[in-house]
Amino acid sequence: MGLSSVTTVNEATKFCIFDLRRGQHEGQELDKILFFFPADLPFPTQLSVIGLSEGLITFTRIFSPEAACEVIEAERHSHVFYEAEPDIWMVMIVEKNKELEAIWRIDALRRVLKEVHSLFVMFHGSIRALLDKEPSGGLIRSHLYSFIMDYLSDFLVGKKLQLPNFRDSLKERGTVQMLTVGREAAIEVQSLVRVLESCAGNSPCYSLVLFRDLLVSTTLCPDDTINLFTYAVLRLTPRVLSSGASSWSYLRKGNTASHAATGSLLATSASVLDQFYASRETFPGGDGNYHIVRPLQHDKWTKGKDGFLVTDIWSAEVGSLVPTTPTIWLQQTEERMHLCAYQHRNLTLVLLIPVTSILNGEQGVSLVKQQLLENASLKMLRVEEKLSKGWGGENAYHVSGYRYLLVDGDRNVSRASPPGKVTTLTKESLVALSKLREEVDREKNRANWDGPGHEKELEVCIRAKNNAWVIAQVTRGKELYMVLEKANETLLYASDAIEKFSNRYCNGVFSLD
Repeated sequence: MGLSSVTTVNEATKFCIFDLRRGQHEGQELDKILFFFPADLPFPTQLSVIGLSEGLITFTRIFSPEAACEVIEAERHSHVFYEAEPDIWMVMIVEKNKELEAIWRIDALRRVLKEVHSLFVMFHGSIRALLDKEPSGGLIRSHLYSFIMDYLSDFLVGKKLQLPNFRDSLKERGTVQMLTVGREAAIEVQSLVRVLESCAGNSPCYSLVLFRDLLVSTTLCPDDTINLFTYAVLRLTPRVLSSGASSWSYLRKGNTASHAATGSLLATSASVLDQFYASRETFPGGDGNYHIVRPLQHDKWTKGKDGFLVTDIWSAEVGSLVPTTPTIWLQQTEERMHLCAYQHRNLTLVLLIPVTSILNGEQGVSLVKQQLLENASLKMLRVEEKLSKGWGGENAYHVSGYRYLLVDGDRNVSRASPPGKVTTLTKESLVALSKLREEVDREKNRANWDGPGHEKELEVCIRAKNNAWVIAQVTRGKELYMVLEKANETLLYASDAIEKFSNRYCNGVFSLD
């Protein structure tokens, strides 16, 4: 993907988080700003953007009290809204510019907002909880600035921000990609999972098993699985550790420059925070002296000699040189868990152990790791061996003649054509698919407004300007998006292609019968 599809940070994109419960009195307006990007914009400009957003939220709530605005389309900009927590809003403002190929789906941009918030909560807890912990706001601002800037580093090329656009129409953020395994391998995986569950004694622990960048097994609830899977693919898998680049990054090159740019932007953010803290009248009690954990930093995880992944992101216990084991929060149970990651070749295993069950700090975690090595090493070797033998390579899920995306909304699982195959599609085909998906998103939203029982079912086949067939089909919680280039001109051909694909790869879900 070339620079032609890149939007400029300083002019084209703004991203802010604000709290409607704060800054309601004259002279305290800055108090509501929790995060703003770019950070070096003057405060009056930031307040103008947030004031407009707040006005739009208030106005739309008159007509829809339960669901305020999700998007406002202006002549030159799109304003994308997401209420991450009650009265805490995330807003992304993107410039419309045809020369920069700024053609995107609003739902894809909202999924970026949802993802960064979900990951933040997994590591730091809710924004509201941190505000309650320190009402001055200094603590939450410090955490948000460093976390979000590290997150945005995966979208940066130099000083330019590359958001998901029409070229990413055959991807679905917020889902997991699963590995298809045979019966023998599945039995080995189940046996391994049972051993993992016993490593912490009587304490309930959870596990996530990945092969390369694909999910093999999970004992977590769907939301927690998505969050941990996303983090693993971003920072833990063998491809990431070997290349120093996120395997989910939308960037194809320039990673080193991106990291350097992130450091520069973080420095700018830090100087802006200093301005915040310097104003005691606006932010009483803020001094900016906080220990900030940055779990999304690049190149901070390494594989130890024993196979466990180690990082110094969480620092070390007082009087010890051993790095502190990472911790996360589970969304479903609201438990704080130790995160232990083990890797053997292409197999990555993540074990979550309740913090309350470990009485001796790092010494207790080390004992659990030792138990895992003694009881599960051979099983992990066998699982990796069987999965490797059955692995079909990077193009394992390529279907000749098809470029597709299959989404199971009930299970939050997606499967798609390999990225290398998608790049063979023309711009006209991808733009047509992006616009079609935008229409499908609108229909799905209308169905949601009608009530939870009104599931939308639809099938659309469009002949694009370049004579490609662009197809969308939604039925029973499942979605299929497809592009057929160099295809026969008849609609019957497109229908037959869908039928064959559905019968062979989707158990006939999208078949006409």
